[in-house]
Amino acid sequence: MRRVTLFVNGSPRNGKVVAVYGTLSDLLSVASNKLGIKATSVYNGKGGLIDDIALIRDDDVLFVCEGEPFIDPQTDARPHEELTGSHTDWLTLNVGGRYFTTTRSTLVNKEPDSMLAHMFKDKDAWGNKQDHRGAFLIDRSPEYFEPILNYLRHGQLIVNDGINLLGVLEEARFFGIDSLIEHLEIAIKVTCLLLYMNVHVLFFQTIYNLVLSVLALKQLSQQNSQPAEDHSPISRKEFVRFLLATPTKSELRCQGLNFSGADLSRLDLRYINFKMANLSRCNLAHANLCCANLERADLSGSVLDCANLQGVKMLCSNAEGASLKGCNFEDPSGLKANLEGANLKGVDMEGSQMTGINLRVATLKNAKLKNCNLRGATLAGTDLENCDLSGCDLQEANLRGSNVKGAIFEEMLTPLHMSQSVR
Repeated sequence: MRRVTLFVNGSPRNGKVVAVYGTLSDLLSVASNKLGIKATSVYNGKGGLIDDIALIRDDDVLFVCEGEPFIDPQTDARPHEELTGSHTDWLTLNVGGRYFTTTRSTLVNKEPDSMLAHMFKDKDAWGNKQDHRGAFLIDRSPEYFEPILNYLRHGQLIVNDGINLLGVLEEARFFGIDSLIEHLEIAIKVTCLLLYMNVHVLFFQTIYNLVLSVLALKQLSQQNSQPAEDHSPISRKEFVRFLLATPTKSELRCQGLNFSGADLSRLDLRYINFKMANLSRCNLAHANLCCANLERADLSGSVLDCANLQGVKMLCSNAEGASLKGCNFEDPSGLKANLEGANLKGVDMEGSQMTGINLRVATLKNAKLKNCNLRGATLAGTDLENCDLSGCDLQEANLRGSNVKGAIFEEMLTPLHMSQSVR
């Protein structure tokens, strides 16, 4: 029976003496078990590849590898862990005095552009310092590092009770974990909102699920280049979640989104940018649309009865057949609603307050403006054909160049001066 001493490729230490029997495959199996590696080939001390067990002599010193080329232990005596290119070897980190054991692939694969990936991707590239136990020293807070390490392991953000999310966010920024930063920022906003509303959150997972919903809606809002018909309409429930996660006075960007047929009644929609959005057949009754941007939006067939439209921008919007009864366009601060060039064919705006409104070159053919307050309104070039203006207050309104063919001016509150209209 022959005996040989086995070493890991490139290492002159921690050898194992084994008996040689059977075939070369049997020897590789014994080497894998003894050395804790997946042995695939064997070299002699001079780097010669052994492919037949008959070539092995008693007391030979052999070097076992996992497929990599032979490394002469006399010219490169660094530990095996530093010589292999594998990203699956185990590492121990000393973070602020607390030890964490993980694999190199965990630190590198999830966020390849992060600081941790650069520190441990190429061995010794950063000159990482080690303590007396061989653990890599990192001068950061261990309690904030633990959620980040777990996120790199399984992709889920899990934070124990009593851990401040702001501390975890600061660590994520320091290490450059980009995919985690956005999740944490929105989670912090949602948490602050829930605390303000005095809502007790039993599980942090509830907040995280809400964060995922907000991110999905945000990604949808950024797809401005896609036509509205490419995705299904946004529901009231989804939009309310979006509103709750955003400060009241911040401008929400909802350009080009599809809200067709949605019930958005009685919601606070101030300052929201609905430019080119599809709001056809929506229920916006009693909604607060103060200073909202509805430029080129489709509001055809929608219901906006008693809505607050102070300072609204509806340039070139399409509101054909919509109902705007009892709406308030009048802003006491002097901010005027702008509906220039809007398509308002057949709209019902009976009893609306529209002092100083800009309806220049708008189309109001067959519209109902009965009992409306249009004092100081700009109606220059407006198409008012067959429009019902009975009971309206048109004092100081500018009707120059407007088309009033077939329009009804019965029961006017103030007389209409001839100079106000030229055709």
